[in-house]
Amino acid sequence: MPRSVNSVASRARRKKILKQTKGYYGARKNVYTIAKNALEKGLLYAYRDRKTKKRNFRSLWIQRINAGVRQYDMNYSQFMGALSKKDVKLNRKVLADLAMNQPDAFKAVVMFAQKK
Repeated sequence: MPRSVNSVASRARRKKILKQTKGYYGARKNVYTIAKNALEKGLLYAYRDRKTKKRNFRSLWIQRINAGVRQYDMNYSQFMGALSKKDVKLNRKVLADLAMNQPDAFKAVVMFAQKK
């Protein structure tokens, strides 16, 4: 009995990889074995950096909030502690946006947090 190789599935598998590597530089886009390695590495980086992106944005928000509250003689730690005591449920993303784009609203939040 002759050997069956299922070239239809093999070709489809290769085409799928080469389609995903479209736009890569040099042999990474058209040589299957190199393209497969480049794609696997790229997908690993994408997975890892989706997590890193969250860390980076949280860090950025904290820096923006800290810069905003220092104008009112507080630091980030004191401000967040005061907000949690007052049971204010604004997250860092919103607070950073207020500090950057709506300083009057942010000032109101800071004054509320400072009230004894």
